Amino acid sequence: MQKTSLALPSPVEQIVVDDSPFYLKHDERIHPDFSGNKARKFHYFLTHDFPEIRRVVSYGSPQSNAMYSLSVLARMRGWVFDYYVDHVAGYLRENPHGNYARALANGMQIHTTPRPQILLPDTLLIHEGGRQVEAEYGVAILAQEIADWQHEQGIEHLDIFFPSGTGTTALYLQKTLSTIHHPPSTVYTTPCVGDAEYLRKQFTILEPDPHLWPMILDLPHKYHFGKLYREFYEIWIELHQQTGVTFDLLYDPKGWLTLLKHRDQMGQHLLYLHQGGLQGNESMLKRYERRFSHAYKDKTK
Repeated sequence: MQKTSLALPSPVEQIVVDDSPFYLKHDERIHPDFSGNKARKFHYFLTHDFPEIRRVVSYGSPQSNAMYSLSVLARMRGWVFDYYVDHVAGYLRENPHGNYARALANGMQIHTTPRPQILLPDTLLIHEGGRQVEAEYGVAILAQEIADWQHEQGIEHLDIFFPSGTGTTALYLQKTLSTIHHPPSTVYTTPCVGDAEYLRKQFTILEPDPHLWPMILDLPHKYHFGKLYREFYEIWIELHQQTGVTFDLLYDPKGWLTLLKHRDQMGQHLLYLHQGGLQGNESMLKRYERRFSHAYKDKTK
């Protein structure tokens, strides 16, 4: 196995957004190629021995952050990586960029056919977005880092917020914090892939006890995952201008819009978890430029 060094614990800094102070945990800085919540969810597969495994299989979208992270994991472990998608758009296939191009460069073999129903003994299946029990291992490390930092800062109660895809990180973070810290911190999240009901279904798959689930917050407007919204792009730019931090363009805009709307119902000390995904900004920026070219030029002068 190729050795790698993860920068743990990830650092925390204080930022100010719209005149409100927040703590920001920089999980995007864990590793140049293997960072954010995917590094947490796939940590188990990076650090444990799998002598019988030769191939890893997963599925999802052709610009998925998880896809890219799995391509890095496979390269580190010396595994073959097969990835299944419904389709790859002609423009992307002819002009590879973003996570798709990087994953291909790491040796990903992409298939536009239904994912295999029968897996060989030497094959490891990773569900879309890393939604599986092994994710708890790395998220528990994250929870301990947060609890240790909270103790060092003398913070009695800490609220934690970040947006969710499958909700795996939010679930296991709340579950672990409930066992290692009293009173436990409260984890808040907002659904980006589906709605609140979708998140609750994902939670149920991994943990049947709703008392261990994070709190779900949402906006009144329905946003479709992956679709371009001017307000998403504008807050992404404003966040960089106010903080100097580059956030993800797919999840973080809805995350921050939700957080700022519900800020008053949270406590004084609030930590935002930066989950990485910055490699995907390349493809998202191209789409935003094509859609809002005039706004893009005006905002970035």
